[in-house]
Parts: sequence; structure tokens; C-alpha cells
Amino acid sequence: MDAHYQISDTSRIISPALVLFREIVDENLKKIVAIAGDPARLRPHCKTHKMREIIQLQLDSGITKHKCATFAEAEMLADVGVKDVFLAYSIVGPNVSRAVKFVEKYPDVTFSVTADHARPIEQLGQAMTSAGQTIDVLLDIDTGQHRTGITAGPAAKDLYQQIVETDGLTPGGFHVYDGQQHQESRDERREAVNKEWKDVIALRDDLLAAGWPVPRMVTGGTASFPVYAEKDDPTIELSPGTCIFNDAGYGARFSDLDFTPAALLLTRVVSRPTADRLTLDLGYKAAASDPPVGKRLTFPDLPEANQVLQNEEHLVLETPRATEFEPGDELLAIPIHICPTTALHKQVWVISEGNLVDEWTVASRDRWLTI
Repeated sequence: MDAHYQISDTSRIISPALVLFREIVDENLKKIVAIAGDPARLRPHCKTHKMREIIQLQLDSGITKHKCATFAEAEMLADVGVKDVFLAYSIVGPNVSRAVKFVEKYPDVTFSVTADHARPIEQLGQAMTSAGQTIDVLLDIDTGQHRTGITAGPAAKDLYQQIVETDGLTPGGFHVYDGQQHQESRDERREAVNKEWKDVIALRDDLLAAGWPVPRMVTGGTASFPVYAEKDDPTIELSPGTCIFNDAGYGARFSDLDFTPAALLLTRVVSRPTADRLTLDLGYKAAASDPPVGKRLTFPDLPEANQVLQNEEHLVLETPRATEFEPGDELLAIPIHICPTTALHKQVWVISEGNLVDEWTVASRDRWLTI
């Protein structure tokens, strides 16, 4: 195993466990800031880690603006001391009243959300006006993923005008997420981003010409944030997420993103049912199951092993080296997708210089805290 991943004593760690290597986290954070060029340009997404301690590390690095996807994450950010929180999610149903409660509970926090449809804009404005509050709303721009948002163009201009003219709402700019950009080549990724970006800029300039403010454009994700970092527009805010921990999925696809996996899964052998099989205590309740079966994890010490069966509490590996292992022996696995893996764990075990030094709670893994 790589020297980065040595753990001197695992006797207290109950498996399957998410273990976090502190020095790697620190190094990844330094690289994120270096790519951005200035921490003031960053608005990192907390959905990867969901931990107060990581937020504090980012604040200590000069990163003051943060992005999230749930009210639990937003509340965690505000409780740690973040004064600029962007909930990158359209507000519907009970979340309308939750937004009111949030701005009432945290009056010193600049709170913003997204919108891409007239009805939620109207409902949110009415709720804020009735409560005597205001909230920033960013127009969610669809750059081709077709998950949320509205294509940059005349209809988007009309929707932004509605935000401008709705009492209780403040126009906050654009949310420009492009999760569809997974080109392995940085040059091809840049070309794809720039193709969509020209339409975003044309819309922005049109809105400015109409006299409407577009104070910020929250752009990209982990794969594309280095491309946006190359642009000199002062309203761009970069919102990487995964790279604070990194994972085997991003590591395999994007060789230009020089980040090291920092969050690994410690697992133990629980059975050796055949001469070429090992059964681990690493079911899909401990590792994200959105990648296909057999491709959810990598094992640095058993790279040739095939993952032939996974259930809720078991993972079966097929390897000619199976006889080298006994029940109780340990392996470390790197998740293919770390973000939903983190949410499966109540806590992480923090390793520094090879020693277990702390336990951090995954504070916002639930959908709500108090709001």
C-alpha cells in the first residue's frame, strides 16, 4: 500500500469505515486554491464531504463563499460561520417555507437559491414578501445536461425579468453547471465549455443592457472548474466539489486533475468461501451503488481482483491470491464515486501521519437538521 495510506493501529476502527487521510486533504485543498488563483474566486460545493471540519479548513484557506444542495448542508455551513451560502437547488413545496425560516434564522448570511420556472419564482416571492424578507435568486442555465435549468436565450431573459420585478427577490446572477462535460482531454473539455459559454455571455450582456444586475455566475463542477479558472471575468465563481477528496472515478477519467484520493474505505475479510474468493464487510450500504456492480471500488493492494457479488453487507472478490488472506485481514478500497459514499457514513476516522487522531461527524448527511 502507498505510504500515504498507512495506518499504524486500526483496532478502534469499526469496519466498513470511511477513513480520511488529513495530509492528502490539505494538499488537495492547496491545489484547488492554486488552480483558482485566488480563494476569493471559489465557491466549493460541500455535497462531497458534508462536514463542518472541512468547511473550517476552507474558511481558514480564505474561501468565504460556499455552495450546497440541501437545507441541511446550508444550515451546517451557516452554523460553522459561512456568511455567503448558495443552495443550488430550485425551491418548491415545503422548501419555500424552509427558505423563509432560513433567512429569518440567519439574518447575517447572504442566502441564494436557483430558479428555472415562473411558478416557483412567484411562490417564493410571495412567501418572502409576506415574511418581510428577501432572498437572492440565481437563474439556473441549462448548458446541455437537460437536468435542470433553462437554455440561454429569450425565454431565459423573460424569466430573469420576472426575478427582477418580483417583490421579495433579488436577482443574483446565473448558475451555470455543466455536469455533462466529461471529456478526458482538457482541450476537448475546454472546447465544449466555450461552445456553451458564448451563449451564456450573450445572455448576460443582454440583461446588463436592459439595466438588470448579474452580480455573479457560479460556474462548472469538478471536471470543468479549471477551464473556467482560465477566464478573467470577475463575476465568475468556481464551484468544484469532488476534488477535495477525489475518487477513483475522477482519477481514471481526468489525468489533468492532479488530486489524490483522500477518503478510502477500510474493510475486513469476513469469509473465504472458496479457494479463489474473499468476502468483505463492504456491501452497498457502505459504498455508493450508482456505478455498475463490479465497478464501484478499486483495491490498490488487489488490483486484479474481480468484484463478482455485492449485497447489502457483503462484497465478494475473486482473486488467485485469496489464500493469502484470513478472516479479520484488512484492505483499503478507493470508491469510484465518493460523494454518495460519504453520505452513507455517520462519521469518518481521521488519519494523520499514520495515526488515528480524530473522528469527524458527517453532519449534513440527512435532509434536515432543524429547519
